[in-house]
Amino acid sequence: MRRTAFGVLVFVAALSWPCVRPVAAQDFHFDNSISRPVLDNYLSRAITMAGMLQDDLSKQNKRGVDPRDNVRMILNIHAKFIGRSILEWGTEKDLATSLRNAKVMADVIHKADPEIILQAAEFEIVSPDVETITVPKNILAEFGQPVVDRKFRFDQIIYPDGQGPPRKGIKGVPDMSRVETRMWFYYLATSYIDVGVEAIHFGQIGLMDQNDPGHAGWIDMLTRVREYAHQHARRHFVLCDAHESHGGVVENGKTLFDFHSKPLRIEEVPGHPYQGTLQVGYADSLYQRSVGGMTPSGWSADHLPYLVEFDNFGGQMHDPPGRPSKRPFVWGWDEITWFGLLPEQDRNAWLRYAWNWVRQNDPNGHLEMPGSRNMVPGQGFSGPDWFSANMRSAACPQGFNTEETIKEIWESNPLPRN
Repeated sequence: MRRTAFGVLVFVAALSWPCVRPVAAQDFHFDNSISRPVLDNYLSRAITMAGMLQDDLSKQNKRGVDPRDNVRMILNIHAKFIGRSILEWGTEKDLATSLRNAKVMADVIHKADPEIILQAAEFEIVSPDVETITVPKNILAEFGQPVVDRKFRFDQIIYPDGQGPPRKGIKGVPDMSRVETRMWFYYLATSYIDVGVEAIHFGQIGLMDQNDPGHAGWIDMLTRVREYAHQHARRHFVLCDAHESHGGVVENGKTLFDFHSKPLRIEEVPGHPYQGTLQVGYADSLYQRSVGGMTPSGWSADHLPYLVEFDNFGGQMHDPPGRPSKRPFVWGWDEITWFGLLPEQDRNAWLRYAWNWVRQNDPNGHLEMPGSRNMVPGQGFSGPDWFSANMRSAACPQGFNTEETIKEIWESNPLPRN
């Protein structure tokens, strides 16, 4: 099919994918809560597809990729948990468009495979553009605020002057102890749930709770989000996770989140430029450190399951590349950039290694496959600025040909029957 053949006919075609037959009906079933085995099944079929839902199905995205090819790929590999599928990084002015596109894309995906969980992300960043968004009156009432016509207030979301982490240019760090912040996060969460999202990643909690003893603000916000999900989500439940540097957050024996997540934390192999390995205890990695307690679904665990992902957190630290760098960078790059710049054969071999290493070293851990994520090769270095696992084709000209390796790994490691 030609990449330029877009429009109404394409949209109708996108709706015609055959429904995916479940491997076993009970493997991915949940409603109102989720069991540990089903949660593990989902996390074992997780892939990052950053911003996938935000693409307009009627045209190529800004990277020249046909959005339908991303749908084709996740159905081909039988992915079940689509990480970071909708997000804004200080781009609140784009939210309305993102939500409109996301509703269309989510409906297409769920028609093809109703079991798929789509994850949104809400991060430790907000910009003055938040003041372009009207606070819905039902949200003001939910938080006991005067029900008046107004916009969100940037200066009431971020830390007061002199408190919290430093601002990032014109952007700020949300302070979860503040009511306006909780309203903003709740608004985002409910908007995402309304388009079909069933999981939300809440970024780096440690940056947003420095005025929040006992995580009271987080507990308040998350409780409201979960209550909304019980009423409005597709399966009356939303999975919540965050990055947390101490193995997780537990208050009074209860876990704030349903599972944990963390970057892979890849260690350089001394004397072997570009080579990387995984090690228990390296940097702030989560291996063998995931804390447990009573979960929001009502079951207890000594250690919560968790995802480790190929994170993106910055560009090349020096030029030329290939010199030892300060952790958590890998030979000068963040994790997804380092991985994407490996030769294809080495990249696929390392993915098999990482999958097996995580399974062998911590049964609570799951490798989140790299599907779609931005890369930062750095100034003076010629390289791609986006990783796409798709097979290279006219629909995805810059595909990295990782798709079939992911499918092979998953098919070689079948899920248990619950």
